[in-house]
Amino acid sequence: MQLSDAVTNLPGVGAKRAESLQSLGITTIEQLLTHYPFRYEDIKARALTEIQDQEKVTLRGIVVSPAVLSRFGYKKSRLQFRMMQEHDVFQVSFFNQPFLKEKIILSEEIAVYGKWDAKKKSLTGMKILSSGQQEEFAPIYHVNKSIRQTTLIQLIKAALEKYGDWIEENLPQSLLQKYRLLSRKEAIYAMHFPKDMQAHHQAKRRIIFEEFFIFQMQIQGLKYAEKSEKHGLMLAYDNDKLKAFIAQLPFELTAAQKRVTNEICRDMLSKKHMQRLLQGDVGSGKTVVAAICMYAAVTAGFQSALMVPTEILAQQHYQSLQQLFANTPVKIALLTGSTKAKEREQLLPQLKAGEIDIIVGTHALIQDEVDFSHLGLVITDEQHRFGVNQRKILREKGWRPDVLFMTATPIPRTLAITAYGEMDVSIIDELPAGRIPIETRWVLPKQLTATLDWAKSELAKGHQMYVICPLIEESEALDVENALKIYHELSQFYDPTYQVGLLHGRMKNAEKEAIMQQFKEKELQILVSTTVIEVGVNVPNATIMLIIDADRFGLAQLHQLRGRVGRGSQASYCILLANPKNEMGKERMKIMTETNNGFVLSEKDLALRGPGEVFGQRQSGIPLFGFADIVNDAHILEVAQQEAQAIWQINDWQVLPEYAPIQAYINAVQPNERFFD
Repeated sequence: MQLSDAVTNLPGVGAKRAESLQSLGITTIEQLLTHYPFRYEDIKARALTEIQDQEKVTLRGIVVSPAVLSRFGYKKSRLQFRMMQEHDVFQVSFFNQPFLKEKIILSEEIAVYGKWDAKKKSLTGMKILSSGQQEEFAPIYHVNKSIRQTTLIQLIKAALEKYGDWIEENLPQSLLQKYRLLSRKEAIYAMHFPKDMQAHHQAKRRIIFEEFFIFQMQIQGLKYAEKSEKHGLMLAYDNDKLKAFIAQLPFELTAAQKRVTNEICRDMLSKKHMQRLLQGDVGSGKTVVAAICMYAAVTAGFQSALMVPTEILAQQHYQSLQQLFANTPVKIALLTGSTKAKEREQLLPQLKAGEIDIIVGTHALIQDEVDFSHLGLVITDEQHRFGVNQRKILREKGWRPDVLFMTATPIPRTLAITAYGEMDVSIIDELPAGRIPIETRWVLPKQLTATLDWAKSELAKGHQMYVICPLIEESEALDVENALKIYHELSQFYDPTYQVGLLHGRMKNAEKEAIMQQFKEKELQILVSTTVIEVGVNVPNATIMLIIDADRFGLAQLHQLRGRVGRGSQASYCILLANPKNEMGKERMKIMTETNNGFVLSEKDLALRGPGEVFGQRQSGIPLFGFADIVNDAHILEVAQQEAQAIWQINDWQVLPEYAPIQAYINAVQPNERFFD
């Protein structure tokens, strides 16, 4: 017997019931035993004198009147009888549970769980508890139409009875002792049927740690395999040339830029395969760091690829790199969906022959016909916007090139540990000198006219303004309609002094490019846009970011949008126009006006909205845990990560007896099955 046995090994589980269990994701004994309750009901019997109106309680007493069943309507019924506790008599009613009548026997003691109505002195019953039931807490499980709570509880009891002695420990004894954790067997029992809330708390601690620890052991295993020396390229760059390149840059690198550049270059120089995540707040100078690293790769005789999510961003990076490499022989090319066929026909053979050193592009870079001569470094920007497979295809264009992921979306520590746990992380945590912090104001819709009037004073200085329209999830057509409406209103308001442009998701790429170009060249003073300008667009002359219905955006997105201004040396402003209807919306507006620090914001966003909302669950790469919660249990996650790292640093830990249980368990539970996409 083992926990991987099918649930059909339990008495009373035939094909139909097995199908019902499968709809809950339960096919084995292990899955049944780890289908934990999401809450517990307090079912210990109470005295009438100590209960409140509308409270859910268990009342124990003697049945003092026969049960009367009344039927009304289709399949509707009411079962009524009277109970006595001490000298108090009260009415009990059960709705639509006629089968309970035979359990109600005159003059016998009974315990009923239900909702108390103090005015009517009556109890609306939910269930009758068995007379010998001594537990103080009843587990409540996630179930569906196919299976009832009572059935699930009976099956879990049967599984514990039959398989309880076969529950094996999967954590090292040293960790059980260090953190005073229950054994796995004790924890599983106490998760389902705790004798008190303290026992339940200890069981929870154990199960949360176990989930995080197993995940981290798998993640650290991936990291260890990725970084092993036999798996990597050594990019032996020319240090003197690299220093000369940095020295001729038109600005001094910040201390943070120097630190992360050293971390990345150290990885490139080693034989180990690099997988590094570069986080930097909006405007912190990640592009310059990427340029230095790509130049290092060129001096080592390798090509680099920079993949970005939008054509506008690709164009911008291409122009920035051309300026940075103007005094070098480095050959740069741009490849997007809009690259003309003739240009493409010239470019692809050059890339394959190694005549192009650096190529910047969108996902056009991962098409089959794109071949490299000697790809050594792959950089993806705003990397969570690409699927796992897209990033993988680009990596496979070379022989295990070093990989650098960049993001301006500050990632909370707990998400970095889970979604990017197999990577090393570098953080640029300071802005270039001379940047004036952006002033953020929250205004109500009735103040819009006054705000637009105030904006005239900035426009009069020759500055420019973004106006962002909210995304209406139901329909892209509504987004466009909304943006058009605001565009016409502002065109009238500022006519004829200032020109207004419009940018939205339904425009062709060439149209978007043309509008952005006009805005960059100051032919347009105001740009009305849906969030297509969110990432990376650089117009240093823009000093106002007005976000309409700002409460519709998450904190990370608002911060991204705010980062489109304040890119020059002038004072800049972010105006949040919003009238939030709930407390969370008000809290988001308040937080935005209090801090410009993206990392502080990202932590608060995670606490307010949860991981799935922050990144969008589907492409976030955030693992789904059965019971643990990466927000509320973050401290346990960090401890689990440290312990897993320590074990993977022990030579041949897999053959040591202490780690045999965890090794066996990881081998039995395939990574794809539990956490990975």
